[in-house]
Amino acid sequence: MPYINAKLEDISGLGKKRIELLKKLDIYSVDDLLEFYPRHYEDWSKCYSVSEAPLGENCCVKGIVSTAVSSYQVRRGLTLFKFTVTDGAVNMFVTLFNQKYAAEKIKRGEEYLFFGKVSGNFFRKEMSSPDVEEVSSDKIRPIYHATEGLNSKFLEKIVERALTLVKENLFDPIPFEIRQEYNLCHKRYAIENIHFPESDKAIEIARKRLIFEELLILQLGLLKLRKRNTNTLGVKIEKDYTDEFIKILPYELTLAQKRAIGEAVRDMQGKTPMNRLLQGDVGSGKTAVAAALLYNTAKNGCQAAFMAPTEILAQQHYSSILKMMKGKNLSVALLLGSTPQSEKKKIKELLAAGEIDIVIGTHALIQEGVEFKNVALVITDEQHRFGVNQRAQLSKKGDNPHTLVMSATPIPRTLALIMYGDLDISVLDEMPKGRLKTETYAISSKIRKRAYNYVKKHLQSGFQGYIVCPMIEESELELASAIKFYEKLKDGFFKDYSLGLLHGKMKPAEKEAVMQKFKNGEINLLVATTVIEVGVDVPNANIMVIENAERFGLSQLHQLRGRVGRGNDKATCILISDSETPEAQKRLEIMCKTSDGFKIADEDLRLRGPGDFFGSRQHGLPLLKIASILTDREVLKQTSCLARKIIKEDKNLEKGENLGLKQEVEKLFKNYK
Repeated sequence: MPYINAKLEDISGLGKKRIELLKKLDIYSVDDLLEFYPRHYEDWSKCYSVSEAPLGENCCVKGIVSTAVSSYQVRRGLTLFKFTVTDGAVNMFVTLFNQKYAAEKIKRGEEYLFFGKVSGNFFRKEMSSPDVEEVSSDKIRPIYHATEGLNSKFLEKIVERALTLVKENLFDPIPFEIRQEYNLCHKRYAIENIHFPESDKAIEIARKRLIFEELLILQLGLLKLRKRNTNTLGVKIEKDYTDEFIKILPYELTLAQKRAIGEAVRDMQGKTPMNRLLQGDVGSGKTAVAAALLYNTAKNGCQAAFMAPTEILAQQHYSSILKMMKGKNLSVALLLGSTPQSEKKKIKELLAAGEIDIVIGTHALIQEGVEFKNVALVITDEQHRFGVNQRAQLSKKGDNPHTLVMSATPIPRTLALIMYGDLDISVLDEMPKGRLKTETYAISSKIRKRAYNYVKKHLQSGFQGYIVCPMIEESELELASAIKFYEKLKDGFFKDYSLGLLHGKMKPAEKEAVMQKFKNGEINLLVATTVIEVGVDVPNANIMVIENAERFGLSQLHQLRGRVGRGNDKATCILISDSETPEAQKRLEIMCKTSDGFKIADEDLRLRGPGDFFGSRQHGLPLLKIASILTDREVLKQTSCLARKIIKEDKNLEKGENLGLKQEVEKLFKNYK
């Protein structure tokens, strides 16, 4: 929604310092400011007398100040200002904390509006730290997310000034016919009433319009990305070698694995490059699916690349894929940042000559100097650990190769379609035979010693384990710290065992060394932060304790739990938490009841909302500003059908009525390369 010649500098009251502060809220332009929607509203238009004011609710009370304002210095840095408000029948005692400026404006005998929570009883009412305004301020007021140096009232003022500055130029990108068909208001009305609503009904009308537009623009952009992917001819895989691959495996594939391989091979035999997401729970067998596609590519005389986020994970994939390809006359290489220069040089030469069929590695694969002769397949593991541009860099090493991205983070399908809307999706929703469920228990810190004794039993039996903490260093909050715990346990409860420490502030080489020692069995117990969330496969580790478990989201707890139970022995996960909040209790209860990652992801979405799934910009798609995947699923379906219809009739959005939509799509996807 470009506004003609309007810049933040044009808004009165906005100097350089405040413009810099606005950047903390991701506001860089007038567009961004007007799309910085209120998080909720205060309704000053519905005023109560002191007598009628409901107890325990936020409301607006109209009353006359009946006493002078008295000040009391309780201690240094805390001054209370007290006065009484009346409606002639009942009094309300008001207290302001450190609000000298507000207190000085209040005059005895004058009538004001007070917005806050009323406490007390019918005969004596109280209000602490209300907002105070003159009686003329009886309207619905927007409340914005604030940041240091920018409070909601200031944001309200500058949004109002911005709107005055540009409202005549508020262009509507949605064609009139579509607005008419879906009963949508004009963009100008929506923007004015989302910020300064005339009524509750006006908010509803504005929200409906803005949610519809946001989801429509998002889906048009995703369809254009997909069209871009289908415009180019990939390397066609002629023959399907899947049956031959299955025969070399020492175990049986699940139906879900076979289905995913089939979907991908059909893509690779098509006229356009495959662009697919393979989504599967921890332990669902994604590596075997990837190996089947690597095998198919190599047997068709083409090269394939497999990129993992860490050296240890890349080594793990290399080891398992090398075993699978044994005796099949295929060349498999490993390229890491730590690979000696002489060896790197040799691998690069062989890749360029086409003498390596399959290369597995880390980001070293996308560095300059790595060239392929005919790479036809690119696989990225744990793709959220890579930026979108890194993924694209690997694809650019070939001539529109087929692309598979793998994720072990289960995401509800509706959400996955938005987050990965430019990809087709295969889901592994079945566990391989023999995979045992990890038993999960939630306990309080009172019986931590018993839990640690249980861990000792496992270590004494020759197994390994993890203790996970949510923080790296001490803070004001009394939370378990990995470093403190490590020191305490190493010299205390587990002094007879070999302990390791792993946290995010360690250098990559240090992390790799610790994980390698753990994998080799040189470390019995690993004290770690969430850096192990996506990590190495250590079949001998079958016990995990998670400290302050309430600090983690459900999906994160599930990912952590997935580090144990990867062997043939029964595994246990113990969640320690003293939190008594209903949300924390619910999370821990779900973890103990189910091990289905997709059910857990759905529950996580319900408990925390979609924000956390979009919290990382790693996937490269834009954050939603007003729409919610959780509550706006019907609009999602409507706009999905409409977007497909528009693109079918006008694939490049070049018709006159669609130029506004095109402009919005380009703006929203400007960072998506």
